[in-house]
Amino acid sequence: MGRCDTWDRHRSPARRGAIRAPSRTPSSGIVDGICEITLEARDAEALASFYDEILGCGRISREEERIWLSCGSHARLGIWALGKKEFGDRGGRHVHFALSCAPKSLDAFAGRLRRLGVAHRDPMEHPGGDRSIYVEDPEGNVVEVWDFFRQGEGARDGVEALGEAPRTGS
Repeated sequence: MGRCDTWDRHRSPARRGAIRAPSRTPSSGIVDGICEITLEARDAEALASFYDEILGCGRISREEERIWLSCGSHARLGIWALGKKEFGDRGGRHVHFALSCAPKSLDAFAGRLRRLGVAHRDPMEHPGGDRSIYVEDPEGNVVEVWDFFRQGEGARDGVEALGEAPRTGS
């Protein structure tokens, strides 16, 4: 398992020396989590199969141009066919997104990816003690599977750990 200094760019701008926004506790705003993420796909069925078979996101439903998958107990992942949707939604490129995972599950997940022949970066440890695996889906989206809220700083401090400057000592 290697350290993830180069991939640590996904941490907050404050961790990279930017000006820090005022601290907010998770309960101080209206948003308390992510309900859904949607991805566009040239082949929606192939992409849905990747998330279902590789990441275990079970299928919830299928509509004409959409497939919905579970993403934990409080979120869903939408795989949408290309094209304009009813709210003017349109696809775009993003850097990556992260999915939360159970504590101590990354090594078993890495083994599963190896057995299935899926290219990935083995678990990488970040400076705060949390770990991630990175894998590309069939559409080229970088998916991070991250134990941040279950290990290290994230387990201790929650989302506040992402907004703080690096600690120099305890």
